[in-house]
Amino acid sequence: MDKDLVSIIKDAASQYFRTVVEIRRDLHAHPELSFKESRTSERVKEFLSQLDIPFSEGWAGYGIVASITGHHDGPIVMLRADMDALPIQEENDLPYRSVHDGVMHACGHDVHTSSLLGVAAILQHNREHLKGVVKLIFQPGEEKLPGGASIMIREGLMEPVSPQWILGQHVYPSLPAGHVGFRKGLYMASSDEIYITVKGKGGHAATPHLCIDPILIASRLVVGLQELVSRNIDPLSPAVLTIGRIYSNGGATNIIPDTVQLEGTLRAMDETWRFRAHQLIRDFVDHTCKASGATAEINIVIGYPSLQNNDQVTSMCQNAAIRFLGKDKVHELPRRMSSEDFAFYTLEAPGTFYRLGTGWVDEKLNYPVHSNRFNIDESSLETGMGLMAYLTLSNLSDR
Repeated sequence: MDKDLVSIIKDAASQYFRTVVEIRRDLHAHPELSFKESRTSERVKEFLSQLDIPFSEGWAGYGIVASITGHHDGPIVMLRADMDALPIQEENDLPYRSVHDGVMHACGHDVHTSSLLGVAAILQHNREHLKGVVKLIFQPGEEKLPGGASIMIREGLMEPVSPQWILGQHVYPSLPAGHVGFRKGLYMASSDEIYITVKGKGGHAATPHLCIDPILIASRLVVGLQELVSRNIDPLSPAVLTIGRIYSNGGATNIIPDTVQLEGTLRAMDETWRFRAHQLIRDFVDHTCKASGATAEINIVIGYPSLQNNDQVTSMCQNAAIRFLGKDKVHELPRRMSSEDFAFYTLEAPGTFYRLGTGWVDEKLNYPVHSNRFNIDESSLETGMGLMAYLTLSNLSDR
């Protein structure tokens, strides 16, 4: 029977492939930044309405939650796609390149959204095989704190009944199209934003003894913060602190400014150490500035938690993926220090966040996500919607 289900879903994915490609290209050409996804939301609602799938809107701004009810009683499960783009100027020469200067789908959220719409079509037309209710989450604001996931949960997404499991799928240019990857347990890091303002005393560059040089102090902070991480965490538990931006309110070749701002990120796999590090950072910055006669303002913005894939759900999905794609196309993923607000969902319900290979089959250069040249092998869309539909139906089927 399961072999029949594989054939049913592969045929359906093939049937909807061109439609999903067209949707993806339309979304790619019209990217929208976090919490501004109005056109994207309208496009999603239009397609759901064509399928006669009921939905609610207004979640975290432009979020949508659609529901597909099977012909048989069963649990509630959730499938999630994010919709927002990044503030990046696209450099691809494509007929469907971004029409908005400085905004681009460089992280593949156009792929996620269009694929989930394909899943919606497949499930809606195969409800006779479905036990339970599938909720489709079209989420805004994954790329911007506090993350659309945390807002939707706060607005009651998981109430009154928490889902039995939730799945998220993300593009992965390191694997070729047609391949996927999974990892049990701890998979991605937490992420917090760090903002530091060093307040010194400006003046002439030729008389530094009359000044309190915030640039010199800031340089000590950049180096010292790296040592703070490397000397205070277990080497077997990875953590990364990066200062990505330094700027001042003035200054020139002959001017020492009054203040300097530093901005960066802290990523960690250990939630206990993550919050201990916040205090270590505050103490180090405060003491270093005071030692030089300066003061500091420190703001650490709490971001996304580390992402923990549920072992049982991941095994269930990995085994189903082998049945659907073949063992040679299902891979074990390494841990990543990048972060994802899908982690908020996995704090509320068992879930797994897996990777969809989007790399070029002919081995052309694969640009990474967040690159202004990122693009995909569009055949991955057929794999993406087919696999997610199969992961859902094979575990909620009467067959």
